[in-house]
Order: sequence, then structure tokens, then C-alpha cells
Amino acid sequence: GCHDKAVLLYEYVGKRIVDLQHTEVPDAYRGRGIAKHLAKAALDFVVEEDLRAHLTCWYIQKYVKENPLPQYLEHLQP
Repeated sequence: GCHDKAVLLYEYVGKRIVDLQHTEVPDAYRGRGIAKHLAKAALDFVVEEDLRAHLTCWYIQKYVKENPLPQYLEHLQP
């Protein structure tokens, strides 16, 4: 079922704009850095594909504040 999977929900909201909407990690797996891996993978994908990212997800917003890498910052949608 979906209750035992970590997920990152996203949606393309423009031709090259992806909205990173929500991360969720099951209670049993929290505290292991899984959400951090999801956030990094999503942002690395945005950079690799030369997309723009809109950050609806509070956790990904926090991740970018803690990891303000230039390649992430230049791909953020204002």
C-alpha cells in the first residue's frame, strides 16, 4: 500500500516549470534522512533537466535554505 512508501509529489505547471508540492515519509521510516534524499534527488533532477522549480513543499523550502547551492537557487521560480 501507499502507507509504507516515501513519496515526493510534484506537478508540471508550465512547459519547463515543476511544482514540488509535498514530501511524505511513513512514521516507521522517519528520522533516517529519507525526505532529505527525496529533496536532493528532486532538485538535482530540476538542475539536470534545466527546469524551473516552484517550491510548495515546506520541507523542500527548508532543504534549500539549509543547502543554498547556486545550482539550486538559479533554478527556483520566483
